[in-house]
Amino acid sequence: MHKGSHESCAMGVVITGGSRGLGYALAESFLSAGDRVVICGRNQQQLDAALSSLNHAMGSGEIFGFCCDVSDPADARAFASFAKERLGLIDRWINNAGTSGRMKRPLWELEPVDIAETAATNLSGSLLLSAEAIRVMLRQPLTDDAAYHIFNMGFSSLGAAFSRSSVPHKASKRGVAELTHFLSEELKNAGITTIGVHELSPGLVLTDLLIRDAPASSRRILNLIAEKPERVATVLVPKIRNITGRQGSVRYQPLFLTLWRLAAGMLDSHGG
Repeated sequence: MHKGSHESCAMGVVITGGSRGLGYALAESFLSAGDRVVICGRNQQQLDAALSSLNHAMGSGEIFGFCCDVSDPADARAFASFAKERLGLIDRWINNAGTSGRMKRPLWELEPVDIAETAATNLSGSLLLSAEAIRVMLRQPLTDDAAYHIFNMGFSSLGAAFSRSSVPHKASKRGVAELTHFLSEELKNAGITTIGVHELSPGLVLTDLLIRDAPASSRRILNLIAEKPERVATVLVPKIRNITGRQGSVRYQPLFLTLWRLAAGMLDSHGG
C-alpha cells in the first residue's frame, strides 16, 4: 500500500507550464530533492531548452517534458498519459500553466483572441488537467487517507482586487479558486479520500507574466516587492511535498504580508 510521501522519499511530480518562470523553478527544486518530474509547455524550443538546462544542472532526479496546449482537451489527455507512463506513480500534480494576457488594458480595448486565450489557458486548462489528474490518481494504489494531491493557482477576492492585471486574467483566476473549492466538495461527496485538492498561492513572482506591458512606474514597484521564482520555489516545494489533508491552501507568505509589502513599495515609490 502506498503511504503518504515524506521529505526523504522520492516522489512523482507533474508541473504544467514548467519550461520557464515559476514552473521551471519548481521543477528545479523538486529535482534537487531527488524527485522524478514531468513538465509541459506550449513552445517546443523553450521546452527543449528547459529540459536540457535542468538535466545539466541537476545531479539527481529525472526530468521529462511534453509539448502541449493545456486548454486543448486532446493535448490535456495526451499529456496525462505521458506523465503516467513516465512516472508510474503521480504523487503531486501542480496546475501552474497560466497567462496574464498579452496586454494590460481595459476589456473593451483587448483583442478577442487575447481574451479567449487568457480565459482558456487559466480556467479551462486547470479544469481539464484537474480532471485528468483525478482519473490517473483513482487508478493508483489505494491509501488510508489523502496521499495524492492536486494544486491549483487561483486568486482570492482580495488578491484579485489588488491585482493590476486585465479582467480576463482576474476573472479566470477567480474561477480557478472556485474550481479548487467545488472540486474538493465533489471528491468529499463522492467518498474519495485518497486525493487532496489545494490552493497554491505563490504571491508576487518576478516573471515576464507579471511585468509584461506594465508602465515604468509599476515595474519599479514590482521589482521592489516581487520575489524571484527560485526563492519562491525553495519555500513552496517543502510545503507541497509534506502536505496533509484533503483540502487547504499552501502560501509562499501570508496574504496580509504581500499586501503590506505592496503598500510599502507604493509609498516608497511616491516618496522617491
